[in-house]
Amino acid sequence: MKKEYKIIGLMSGTSLDGLDMVYAIFTPKADGGWRYRIDKTHSVDYSPQMREKLKGSFYQTGEGLTVLDAEYGRFLGEKVKEFVQMYNLDVDFVASHGHTVFHRPDLGYNLQIGSGAHLHAISGQKVVCDFRTLDVAFGGQGAPLVPIGDKLLFSEYDYCLNIGGFANVSFDNAEGKRIAYDLCPANYVLNRLMRTRGEQFDRDGLVARSGKVNKELFDALNALEYYHREPPKSLAQEWVDKNVMPLVDSCTDTFENVIATLTEHSAYQISRHFRPGSKVLVTGGGAYNVYMLERALSYSDFTFVKPEKNIIDFKEALIFAFLGLRRVLGRPNCLASVTGASHDVVSGVCYGFDIAE
Repeated sequence: MKKEYKIIGLMSGTSLDGLDMVYAIFTPKADGGWRYRIDKTHSVDYSPQMREKLKGSFYQTGEGLTVLDAEYGRFLGEKVKEFVQMYNLDVDFVASHGHTVFHRPDLGYNLQIGSGAHLHAISGQKVVCDFRTLDVAFGGQGAPLVPIGDKLLFSEYDYCLNIGGFANVSFDNAEGKRIAYDLCPANYVLNRLMRTRGEQFDRDGLVARSGKVNKELFDALNALEYYHREPPKSLAQEWVDKNVMPLVDSCTDTFENVIATLTEHSAYQISRHFRPGSKVLVTGGGAYNVYMLERALSYSDFTFVKPEKNIIDFKEALIFAFLGLRRVLGRPNCLASVTGASHDVVSGVCYGFDIAE
C-alpha cells in the first residue's frame, strides 16, 4: 500500500448548481483507518445551457442521452484538466459521481451520465466512476453512497446530515451497523421554484421566513407514503415529479407561502430522525439555510454542528474521492446495511488503470 493517495473527487448533485471538485490526500493510519486532507477545491457553475441539458436529460431519447453522456464526460474532463493545470496537481486518479438521470432501484436500474471513458481521454487521468449500478444489480438502493465515508472519516458525530438536492442522514445503529437513507427533497424543489423568479436559491431562507405555512399543503406533503416506509429507501427526481410537484402545482397560495411550506416540510422531516441530545454534523448547501435549520431545531432537542466551509461545501466530493480509493484497493464502498443489497459491494468502473493495478 502506498504512503498516500492523491485523488480528485467530483460531485454534481440534483440541485444542479454546478460541479464541485476537491483534491484530497489520504494517508493510511496504523489502526487501519484513514487520515484525509483537503488540499485544493474548486467549483464550476453550470452555464444556463448545460443546466438545461442536464435538467432535461430525464426526457431525452436514447440517442440524445448517449450524446449528452459523452458531452458531459468531455465537460468533466476539461474541468479536471483545468483544475490540475491551475494548481499543478499530482493526481493518482479521479473519482466521479456523474449526473443522475434515472434512479429506479425498485425496478433494478439506475443511470449516471458523464462518460468515464471521455473523462479519462480528455483529462489524461485515471478515472473511477459509476458507483451505483453494481449495488442496484445486487438488490440495493444504490444510495446513499456517502455513509461509509461518514462512518470512517467523521465518526465523532452521532449523525451526519447532508442537505443538498435531497436531505439524507447516516448513523450507526445499536449494533454498530451504518444506517442511511434519504429524508426528503430539499434544495431540488426549493431551487426549482426560486429559478422561476430569477434566483438560484432562497438565500438564508429569507423568502421562506417572509411567508406563512399552508397547513393543507404541509399536511399533504407529510402524508406521502415514503415518509412512513422503513429504510433502506432513497429518493429521486421521478418521485418528486410524481408525488411532490402535483401537490405544489395545485396549491393556489402565494409564492412566499409555498416556499415557507416546503421549507417547513423539509425542516420537520429532517428533525424527526435524531435522538434527543445528539450531535449532528450538517453539510451541503442547505447548511446555509439559516431559517430551515432554525425550524428543524424547533421540533426536537439536538445540536447542529457546522464544520469548516470546505467540509460544508465539499464533503460529498471528498467522500467520492474516498469511495474511489476503496474501489481501487478492492475494499467495499457500498454497505448492505445502508442500501439493502444482498452483501457489501466493491462498486465502480475504472478507466486507464493497468490490469496489474
